[in-house]
Amino acid sequence: MTERQLRDDGRPDGRDTRWTGHRAERRERVLSAALAVISRDGTSVSVAAIGAEADMPRSVVYRIFRSREDLDEQIRARILQDLVASLAPALDPRGTIRGAIDLAASTYVGWVAEHPRLHQFLGTGARGRPLTGSPAVADTRTAVARDLALVLDAYGDQFLEGREPPAGFTLNLAVGMVGLVDGVVNHWAAHPGTRSSLDELTLFLGDALWGVLSAATPRLGLVLDPDQPIGPVRPPGDGAAGR
Repeated sequence: MTERQLRDDGRPDGRDTRWTGHRAERRERVLSAALAVISRDGTSVSVAAIGAEADMPRSVVYRIFRSREDLDEQIRARILQDLVASLAPALDPRGTIRGAIDLAASTYVGWVAEHPRLHQFLGTGARGRPLTGSPAVADTRTAVARDLALVLDAYGDQFLEGREPPAGFTLNLAVGMVGLVDGVVNHWAAHPGTRSSLDELTLFLGDALWGVLSAATPRLGLVLDPDQPIGPVRPPGDGAAGR
């Protein structure tokens, strides 16, 4: 914090505090407007169109974001925030093992089907070209895999009766499951002319995820039954992932 931001008594100047809040409010307004415009008009959206939706000039948008690249990355981060919030219930499922898998697959596929242009923006940005190296996308994929690893660890605690899986086993399994879903759904979304139905996609992912899980767990001395009931697990973040 600069000297200008401190009053004589060392506390933050109220004007600067108000300005920070005002800037945060405008930033949120721009991001909400961007998601609305992309959902309505597609990914090739201009800064002027986003500004118009937010009721502010293009020049003001560029005072809030450093560049178009910065704006696009912040839009991706906001889309991913909404997606992760939608996925959260699927990371604390109830019922049977196969039911939990089907819930996770249908939740993600349902979000993509409901928000096709937002999903497309994650992979292309506003310029319509495939993206590489988006920190928001990479960090979110890693975070989801680690949260899933925590869930798998917790389920393992229910079934392994105190035995420990090999180091990194659940994290490898989680990364593989997340990568499988991500790759299949991205390809499905990008090829509407040849893709399966939404129901077939969901069924395929459920079968594939069950196949990965049931093939991996015998190494731990477990032979899983898809109808095996599962209890509640600790929330993601309550422990270390990928033991």
